[in-house]
Amino acid sequence: SKSVTFTCSNRPLYPISGNTTQPALDGSSPRIVLQQPFVYFGKQYNQIYVNHNGHMTFNNPWSMYIPQRFPMYSTWDIIAPFWTDFDNRQTGLVYYKQYTSGNILNQATEDINNHFPQLNFTASWVFVATWHEMPYWQQENSRTTVQAVLISGGQSSFVLMNYGNISPNKWNIQVRALFRLNSNVNVPGRWAFRLDHGSRGCTFNGKTTSTAPMDPLSHGYLH
Repeated sequence: SKSVTFTCSNRPLYPISGNTTQPALDGSSPRIVLQQPFVYFGKQYNQIYVNHNGHMTFNNPWSMYIPQRFPMYSTWDIIAPFWTDFDNRQTGLVYYKQYTSGNILNQATEDINNHFPQLNFTASWVFVATWHEMPYWQQENSRTTVQAVLISGGQSSFVLMNYGNISPNKWNIQVRALFRLNSNVNVPGRWAFRLDHGSRGCTFNGKTTSTAPMDPLSHGYLH
């Protein structure tokens, strides 16, 4: 991997910077040791993998490119902002970076308190993974940018799923509008969920949902 910085002021995306993975079909990052533990539905994790096909896993890398409906692979904990078949062998990069100080923590603190106003939250750790201008397999002219921002402070943990440009694909032509133009926090292109407690689902404003962000045909999942 290499360390790079890509300046992006287009909300809802956080800055795109950090290490990049080795381009590969169905590839993954190396094991990433977390600088602070991340609590995921009551389970504490100290490592993560950013997989090329739009998802992250905690115990091992994973190459699966076909989105699964629930219930699925109950032994796998997975965060998938855009689970699809990416191919970045020619273009497109997967970035990841951790933060424990600085402006990103301030931004995360402000965002979580805006999205979850009943909390008095202070972020102590942020992990940003970005799939930047990724083409779909056998659609080399497509370019899709999506992002997962893991945020924790104390025993509370959250994910922001941020959507930049989404290219239509041959499997779901409506996906661009569904992700990029909608939101559950009134920020078009952003979906926010609390992850630290409760059942195997995600909570928003005290209500539990089983999938994120939308319907069973969409590609965003928490499990």
